[in-house]
Amino acid sequence: MNIATKFTFCRIISAPVFFVLYFLPVWFKQFPLLSWISVFTMVPLLIFADLTDYYDGKYARKHNLVSDFGKVFDPFADVFLNVTVFFCLVLSGYMPGFILLLIIYREISMTFIRLVAIQEGVVIGARKGGKSKTVLYIVSCFAALAVECAVRLGILTAEGFIAAIGKIVCLVLFIGCLIISYISFADYLIVFRKVLVKRTNK
Repeated sequence: MNIATKFTFCRIISAPVFFVLYFLPVWFKQFPLLSWISVFTMVPLLIFADLTDYYDGKYARKHNLVSDFGKVFDPFADVFLNVTVFFCLVLSGYMPGFILLLIIYREISMTFIRLVAIQEGVVIGARKGGKSKTVLYIVSCFAALAVECAVRLGILTAEGFIAAIGKIVCLVLFIGCLIISYISFADYLIVFRKVLVKRTNK
């Protein structure tokens, strides 16, 4: 496993760790200090995890380590981390469950398409639309986390006006995530339609 792949693998590991850190204050409400601990650990962890998405590609290109495996593993790690964070935000009421479900449908479908393409000897790497989608995923996650962290630190109240406005902004961002995810999915279908049609006709 080269360093670029190790960067990517960090996102896989970070996902369940983030989940635990996020819900520690919920599971152990008798320890209020856990709210502070969760804020000052899960946010840096997510920042680190998202930075690995930048550095794995940069390192791979710089040292000529770009591989077919990396082209598939990188988007898989992105989905693994983003869906985990989204799931936490759904359970906390920031993201509607149906949006997450539709996003999961999209990501599963994209994985299926990649597998079909691989059978034809074609490896589908990330395109600009997919990268833009990932950026909006990250922005949306941090926007919701900002509100949640403010509530956990006592800066905002969960039922307060500012928190309510924050949740509306997050909802708009999550709707944007859903829209751009399907636009990028359509882009993949258009670009690789010949490969997919060739495989389905066999």
